[in-house]
Amino acid sequence: MTYQVKKSIVSLISAILIFGCYCFYMYPQHPEGGLESLETFRYWGFFVLMLTLFSIVAHIIISIVFNIIFRITTGEKEPSFADELDKLIELKANRNSFFVFIIGFVLAMGSLVIYQPSQVMFIILIFSGFISDVIGSITKLYHYRKGV
Repeated sequence: MTYQVKKSIVSLISAILIFGCYCFYMYPQHPEGGLESLETFRYWGFFVLMLTLFSIVAHIIISIVFNIIFRITTGEKEPSFADELDKLIELKANRNSFFVFIIGFVLAMGSLVIYQPSQVMFIILIFSGFISDVIGSITKLYHYRKGV
């Protein structure tokens, strides 16, 4: 396996683990109040902000650890350049990832239009962000394995 394939696999697994662990940690802290209470909005705002920060920090740490382990096990350095194929694959992965997130965003706004509780909007936004991250990693993995 090439460096890019291994990195895509690690990125996919880490995205799933980060999201799963964070949700498992935050679920018990869900407020018991009404669906539209101020405490519920605080909870979802805190959930989104902390998930963003936690995810960024965890991805950076996992990337550093991956590069260290990759260098120790293979004796190779991380490629210092990206050729046209790498850039094309990155663009396709970003396109697919953004497309999934935009669909989720539209669905989240649509949930407000059809008078769903605001919690539904937050849940749709959070899951569309997660799914878009997973789709981006899967796209990279697919194109590195099968070609463009």
